[in-house]
Amino acid sequence: MPSSYSFPFPRFPGSSGSGPRPASRLWRDGDFRRLWLGQTSSQLGEHTTLVILPLFAVLTLDADAGGLGVLRAVGQAPILLLSLFAGVCVDRWRTRTVMVLTDAGRALALGGAAVAALLGALGMPTLLVVAFAVGALSVFFDVAYQASLVRLVRRDQLVRGNSALEGSRSAAQIGGPALGGTLVTTLSAPIAVASGSVFFALSFLSIRRIRRPETVPVRADGPPPVRRRIGEGVRFVAGDTSLRTVCLASAAFQFSLAAVMTVYLLHLPRELHLSGTAVGLALAATGPGALLGSLLAARLPGRFGHGVVLVCAATIGDGVFLLVPALHGGSAVTLPALVALNLVFGALTQLVNVTVMAVRQAVTPDGMQGRAAATITFVGMGLTPLGSLLGGLLAETWGTRTGLLAAAVGMLLSPALVALSPLARLGRTLPGPPKAPGGAGGRPGPGRPES
Repeated sequence: MPSSYSFPFPRFPGSSGSGPRPASRLWRDGDFRRLWLGQTSSQLGEHTTLVILPLFAVLTLDADAGGLGVLRAVGQAPILLLSLFAGVCVDRWRTRTVMVLTDAGRALALGGAAVAALLGALGMPTLLVVAFAVGALSVFFDVAYQASLVRLVRRDQLVRGNSALEGSRSAAQIGGPALGGTLVTTLSAPIAVASGSVFFALSFLSIRRIRRPETVPVRADGPPPVRRRIGEGVRFVAGDTSLRTVCLASAAFQFSLAAVMTVYLLHLPRELHLSGTAVGLALAATGPGALLGSLLAARLPGRFGHGVVLVCAATIGDGVFLLVPALHGGSAVTLPALVALNLVFGALTQLVNVTVMAVRQAVTPDGMQGRAAATITFVGMGLTPLGSLLGGLLAETWGTRTGLLAAAVGMLLSPALVALSPLARLGRTLPGPPKAPGGAGGRPGPGRPES
């Protein structure tokens, strides 16, 4: 990445006009750049794969609504099964080690799937195995990268660091779906499936070059049992009003979004008669929107308040899917309208994501970062397999148009929960972490470098 590359981040409140801006110092950190590049490659591989596997099932294996729902549910099941355990591992291991191992595992899983496709053995059972393996490894990677930022940068750089990392997800959302749809439509199955493997390999090569030592918080009397450490994380999140609300709102959002996307991936090619490439382009529009949302997240919460931004962005962003059932196939405005709606959804959802992540990191002690992130992931995304199954059921029972409308209405429960909680009253400055809870291992780890 060119050394002159930087986001137009504002100065920190109270910073002087002399010397380099904090954002500039952040980008001059070689380890942060390696993390950013690895995250970008990993997200590109993930978003490419998330389109390739369902489209391959629908267009090549002629999967029906129920089959597609099962495929998506199997890929999301590790969130429910492994998130809490992943949090314990991340709080005990170095995040670099976790990310490198999971990148290698995902590259091997997709490489094996490409070989199976080459041999003509890439049927639905193989797709289910690959989806579960990639999903399981992604759980560990996602928890680790969220905790890694806190170990790399100062707390007053968290919003800008998160904005940059979430911006990498935006870049992946721009290229991943379009690339995945094009590969499935125009090239052979082995090439389409193997593309994700290449991106995970690039992430592996970048992240393994991070050299900064990590200090993992360890108790003087040795690590407690896994079950006890999981319980500490759950109690910490449940005992904090803001984090508890984040869990509930995230669960409502992710459950409804999983149902929406299952119906959506059926509605676009079958009801609106869009090709795989057109579906990829429509989904890819969330990418530039998310990039815009990442940039806005560095400015808007500090100007209008974190609570106002969360409520307004979530309400408008989640509400746009209510307009999709009004579109009809064959119209010249269908694809442009889908692009516009996905652009708005991507921008506002990303704005919410970055703001919520900054809130979570700011109120969580260093020694609890992995378990707090994992607990929120477990509660927030644990219901996504059921949401995917519900989406398939809605499409089979009511048709894709009515089913999509019903699932989209459910997405509005998330901003309603935020609006009724203390999160809505958060101001321009984020609160800090509480005093170290007794027995929770929540004290900050010593020696976290100042970058």
